[in-house]
Amino acid sequence: MNKNEAFNKTFFKKALAAGILAGTGVALSFVSIPAGPVRCFPFQHSINVIAGILLGPFWALGAAFTTSLIRNMMGTGSLFAFPGSMFGALAVGIAARFLHGRHKLYSAAAEPFGTGIIGAWVSAMVAAPITGASASFAFFAFSFLVSSLPGAAIGAALLYSLEKRSVLRSFEDIMI
Repeated sequence: MNKNEAFNKTFFKKALAAGILAGTGVALSFVSIPAGPVRCFPFQHSINVIAGILLGPFWALGAAFTTSLIRNMMGTGSLFAFPGSMFGALAVGIAARFLHGRHKLYSAAAEPFGTGIIGAWVSAMVAAPITGASASFAFFAFSFLVSSLPGAAIGAALLYSLEKRSVLRSFEDIMI
């Protein structure tokens, strides 16, 4: 197999994995967990961690964008779904590029930073004025972190358990 064929095969596998993760994100977007006075929707953030670590920053970003777009087209998402997911996925993917081996799992900690800080800032400064919402950075940061923190932990725990059972070996050819 020449280099071009290997690239095409890897590209196809990554596109397929990103599509499956995006579809899973849409399907799990209906599941919420009561967390005191708010509801927690952690599974998009879990998928961000999985996609960022397995596929890399740009495929994770694409999967998050696709999930947000489909949710908006279905009427189950809002404009805030885009910054609330895409920056976390990108942050995990970038962190995973710099961490190697067993330490790659620590890149899950970048998801709450990307979502809860960067995504909240973009929501407050860009998305809120577009939609006419009057909400502060602190409001978005709290709202996003309620879902992002447990979601990142779930994603990291799932990847850890899959790694312990050697399931991730079948994904080695597409992992970053």
